[in-house]
Amino acid sequence: MTDSAGPPAEPDDPATGHVTVRRSRRRLRWIALCVSFLVLALSGVGWWLYRKLEGNIGTDLTAAEELERYDKERPLPSPNGAENILLIGSDSRAGAGNDAYGRDKGIQRSDTTILLHLAGDRRSVTAVSVPRDLLVGIPSCRTANGTRTRTQYTQFNSAFAVGGAACTIRTVERLTGVRIDHHMVVDFRGFKSMVDAVGGVTVCLAKPIDDPEAHLRLKAGKQNLNGEKALGYVRARKTLGNGSDTDRMDRQQQFLGALFNKVQSNGVLLNPTRLYPVLDAATKSLTTDPGLDSLKALFDVARSLRGVPTNRVQFLTVPRRSYPYDPNRDVLAQPAASKLFERLRKDEPVKVVPKGKTPSNSTDTESDSGTGSENPSATPTFSGTNATSGMCK
Repeated sequence: MTDSAGPPAEPDDPATGHVTVRRSRRRLRWIALCVSFLVLALSGVGWWLYRKLEGNIGTDLTAAEELERYDKERPLPSPNGAENILLIGSDSRAGAGNDAYGRDKGIQRSDTTILLHLAGDRRSVTAVSVPRDLLVGIPSCRTANGTRTRTQYTQFNSAFAVGGAACTIRTVERLTGVRIDHHMVVDFRGFKSMVDAVGGVTVCLAKPIDDPEAHLRLKAGKQNLNGEKALGYVRARKTLGNGSDTDRMDRQQQFLGALFNKVQSNGVLLNPTRLYPVLDAATKSLTTDPGLDSLKALFDVARSLRGVPTNRVQFLTVPRRSYPYDPNRDVLAQPAASKLFERLRKDEPVKVVPKGKTPSNSTDTESDSGTGSENPSATPTFSGTNATSGMCK
């Protein structure tokens, strides 16, 4: 006699589905739990990394307080949303590895100072080097011990030595009439770290280099420079070119152009695994004003530069000439300098061409001052270069 009810249903019988549904629900709950745990873990790691990077950044509150004191006499902000950032390279020997470049005497000078103008439309960047030996009027500044200096007419890099970033900013603003919105200070160690973080920077050398003072020995041709060699390259002076600071500034500008190319071509800004080491090195090496002392603020600046074409990242030096009473010092060359500063103040285009050349569509003729512009209505032309010149052919 057969059982009319038939054989018992298998556990996964689709006719009932009860056991299958229970197993599916348990599987989904387990997956959801794992995903939730993973999200929380990643969020925690991400937050920790973010706080670590942000904590690396040094904030220059002293400069902010000093600038606030003189806010009424400072220039007006640039129009169109343009921004001006002052990049200051400190020659301080303090810090690990920096003593190889000389004994730390407790005095910092601005080895390199660059006024970085970000156009309002963020389609161009103009970097203007201010020579350290340029004679300028330095206002009365507050020193580290609280005393105040007298107003003086002396070489530009003395401003940083006596009054730090605030004194340098006030000096640049008086010199140019351009308001400095933000500033960054980086030392030797920071520069080396950032170059290493991008995997070195490639330069092309027409001649071999052997400079004991800069701790630099390189063969001619294409060379990939790590941080240590890159620092020697941009600081070397006595055995390279004509030994002048002018020649060194040209080399610094070309190197920065090559660095810009390296960051863009490697997709650093779009690749988290490449971006983090760069951010870690950059934030550890930077001292900024309160407006730039967050990772978001720095990233916003980097993101605004991401879309700038390489040939529109331009480098030039303040138009100047030798001081008649001391050939080792420079003074502004007029009217070239005033024309440059006016265009930066108004956020107007700056036209840069290699030395000895003029644009084919311009009647400008170059002069020793760095610009000719015989036609008053023409766009002034300045001697300089752009980031493409830092690329090896």
